[in-house]
Amino acid sequence: MFKDVDILTKGLNASWKRNEVISNNIANVNTPNYKKMEVKFEELLKNQLNNKVLKGANTNERHIPIGNNRDLNYKVSTNKDYSTRRDGNNVDIDIEMADMAKNDIYYRTLSTQLNNKVQRIKLVISEGKR
Repeated sequence: MFKDVDILTKGLNASWKRNEVISNNIANVNTPNYKKMEVKFEELLKNQLNNKVLKGANTNERHIPIGNNRDLNYKVSTNKDYSTRRDGNNVDIDIEMADMAKNDIYYRTLSTQLNNKVQRIKLVISEGKR
């Protein structure tokens, strides 16, 4: 149950950072040679959940776990592959606005899910004493 809360929290952090990156891209839409920045999280999470990452075996209870989701974090990268304009800038304002709307929906969905998880934990704690 707490693993879900941890993953949802990391998703919220990635979404928050994505909103900052998209806002920065929009602010620099007219800056010559500016390259679009992106936040990668969902692909890293998918790899983590499918166990496509290196995972160590614990043969002793005092071993430090290797390959759990504690290391899961978003990554910010710069897309230098293409330029859409002559000034070297590769920011498309329409794509950025669509990405911002999509990210807003993603953030609201994750925050609702996290709120529901916390409410269930509170219910279990309060009903458990009866």
